[in-house]
Amino acid sequence: MISEWISAVLLVLGAFFMLLAAIGVLRFPDLYIRMHSATKASSFGALLMLVAVSIYFPVAYVITEAVLVILFIFLTAPIASHMIGRIAHLLKVPKWEKTTTDELENRINYDEKNDKNKI
Repeated sequence: MISEWISAVLLVLGAFFMLLAAIGVLRFPDLYIRMHSATKASSFGALLMLVAVSIYFPVAYVITEAVLVILFIFLTAPIASHMIGRIAHLLKVPKWEKTTTDELENRINYDEKNDKNKI
């Protein structure tokens, strides 16, 4: 009985974080901030939902599968987000006008200068 309530609360919280991720993708001003919302909030929402499933179905293979899916999401989402952001930066996708710091810009300019010297 208590596991059903805990699962229900975790499912609702997971759905709430997924909703926040979707709203963030729609409402945030540029690709970089949208990407942050899409990876962080949706990963946490998936974590909460999979923990809820593991609590509701306390069987070894369900828990194992949930843990493996959580690990997969938490290992691949940041890497994919980083690669998308890096390519967007190399393609000079415009940033939000209120962006104040771009630490990668100096590094990419440095790499471009070194590549020209090698040729």
